[in-house]
Amino acid sequence: MRALRNIRPEWIALTIVVGAFAAACFMVLAPWQLGKNSATSERNHLIKSAVGTAPVPIDEVAPAGKGFVPSTEWREVTMTGTYLVNDQALVRLRSVDERPAIEVLTPFRIAGTDRVLAIDRGYVRPDQSNTPAIPAPPTGETTINARIRASEGTSEGRGARTEGNALTMYTVDPTQLAKATGTPMDPFYLQLSPNQPGSLGEIPLPQLDSGPYLSYGLQWLAFGVMAPLGAGYFIYSEIRQRRRASAAKKAHAAEAADGPDPATPEPATRDDSGLDVAAHHEAAPHLLTRAERRKRMREELRAAAGTTATSAPVDPVDIDGQSPAGIGVGPDTERLSSAVRDKLTERYGG
Repeated sequence: MRALRNIRPEWIALTIVVGAFAAACFMVLAPWQLGKNSATSERNHLIKSAVGTAPVPIDEVAPAGKGFVPSTEWREVTMTGTYLVNDQALVRLRSVDERPAIEVLTPFRIAGTDRVLAIDRGYVRPDQSNTPAIPAPPTGETTINARIRASEGTSEGRGARTEGNALTMYTVDPTQLAKATGTPMDPFYLQLSPNQPGSLGEIPLPQLDSGPYLSYGLQWLAFGVMAPLGAGYFIYSEIRQRRRASAAKKAHAAEAADGPDPATPEPATRDDSGLDVAAHHEAAPHLLTRAERRKRMREELRAAAGTTATSAPVDPVDIDGQSPAGIGVGPDTERLSSAVRDKLTERYGG
């Protein structure tokens, strides 16, 4: 119970905050960054594998009706068919080489089938008009090479719409394009390879860099460990400081209750050799300070003249032997009594 009484409210609040932060580091922030690192590493592996593999017909990698298989992303495939320009859409608010771009998404019907795939033909740079001029793809049957890509999906309220007499989208989402055009399409799209029929500005492959996600994840783990340790050290330091202050207060109270220390030595009246200090000064007046010598001389003069400290004030001339107008003049021995003269002669010569 005593320990509970010593707990301060701010320590409880600090513990709650630090505990919540540590839990967020271990359960949310670190897994988020490490997950991004894993996804990036997996993507880089797929790209490396796909770049080193020759193109194959699309039915061998992604047969009709099978849907999207993540392990097939970035694989380059070949297909023959026709572009459906009337169902084309512009994907706005894109960036290529750190510059604004508009990507062009054109459906492509496989020859001899009803299968339709969305083809990202590349990009054009936006101009002052709402709808830039888009070069048309070739008409009739054509054979193209493209890489399989996963759909980007669409956020709520960001679906396909018509802007400036052109169907506009903000993500590459074949499902949204199919809804807008009424043409069924596969749930993935294909990114047209360079120098293919109907290709526009080339969209480069991502750089094979894992990024800083691994280091970020490790940093969040370190923060999750250091935060509780720092809070614990802070509380420990404050407890130790409070204990020291309490011990000092108790010691001071004990000293006050015990009174003066009996071991405290009284002022010394004898020096190290056992000689009485007062007698020593009496025998050796040159060891006295100037003020002590003057005081002692006045006392001796009063004693010699038969006066005391409580007697009437004595003329300064009689005490000091000096004339008020003669600063620095020695004692006037002519005006002093014979006893005083003898005392002065004995003490200071003359």
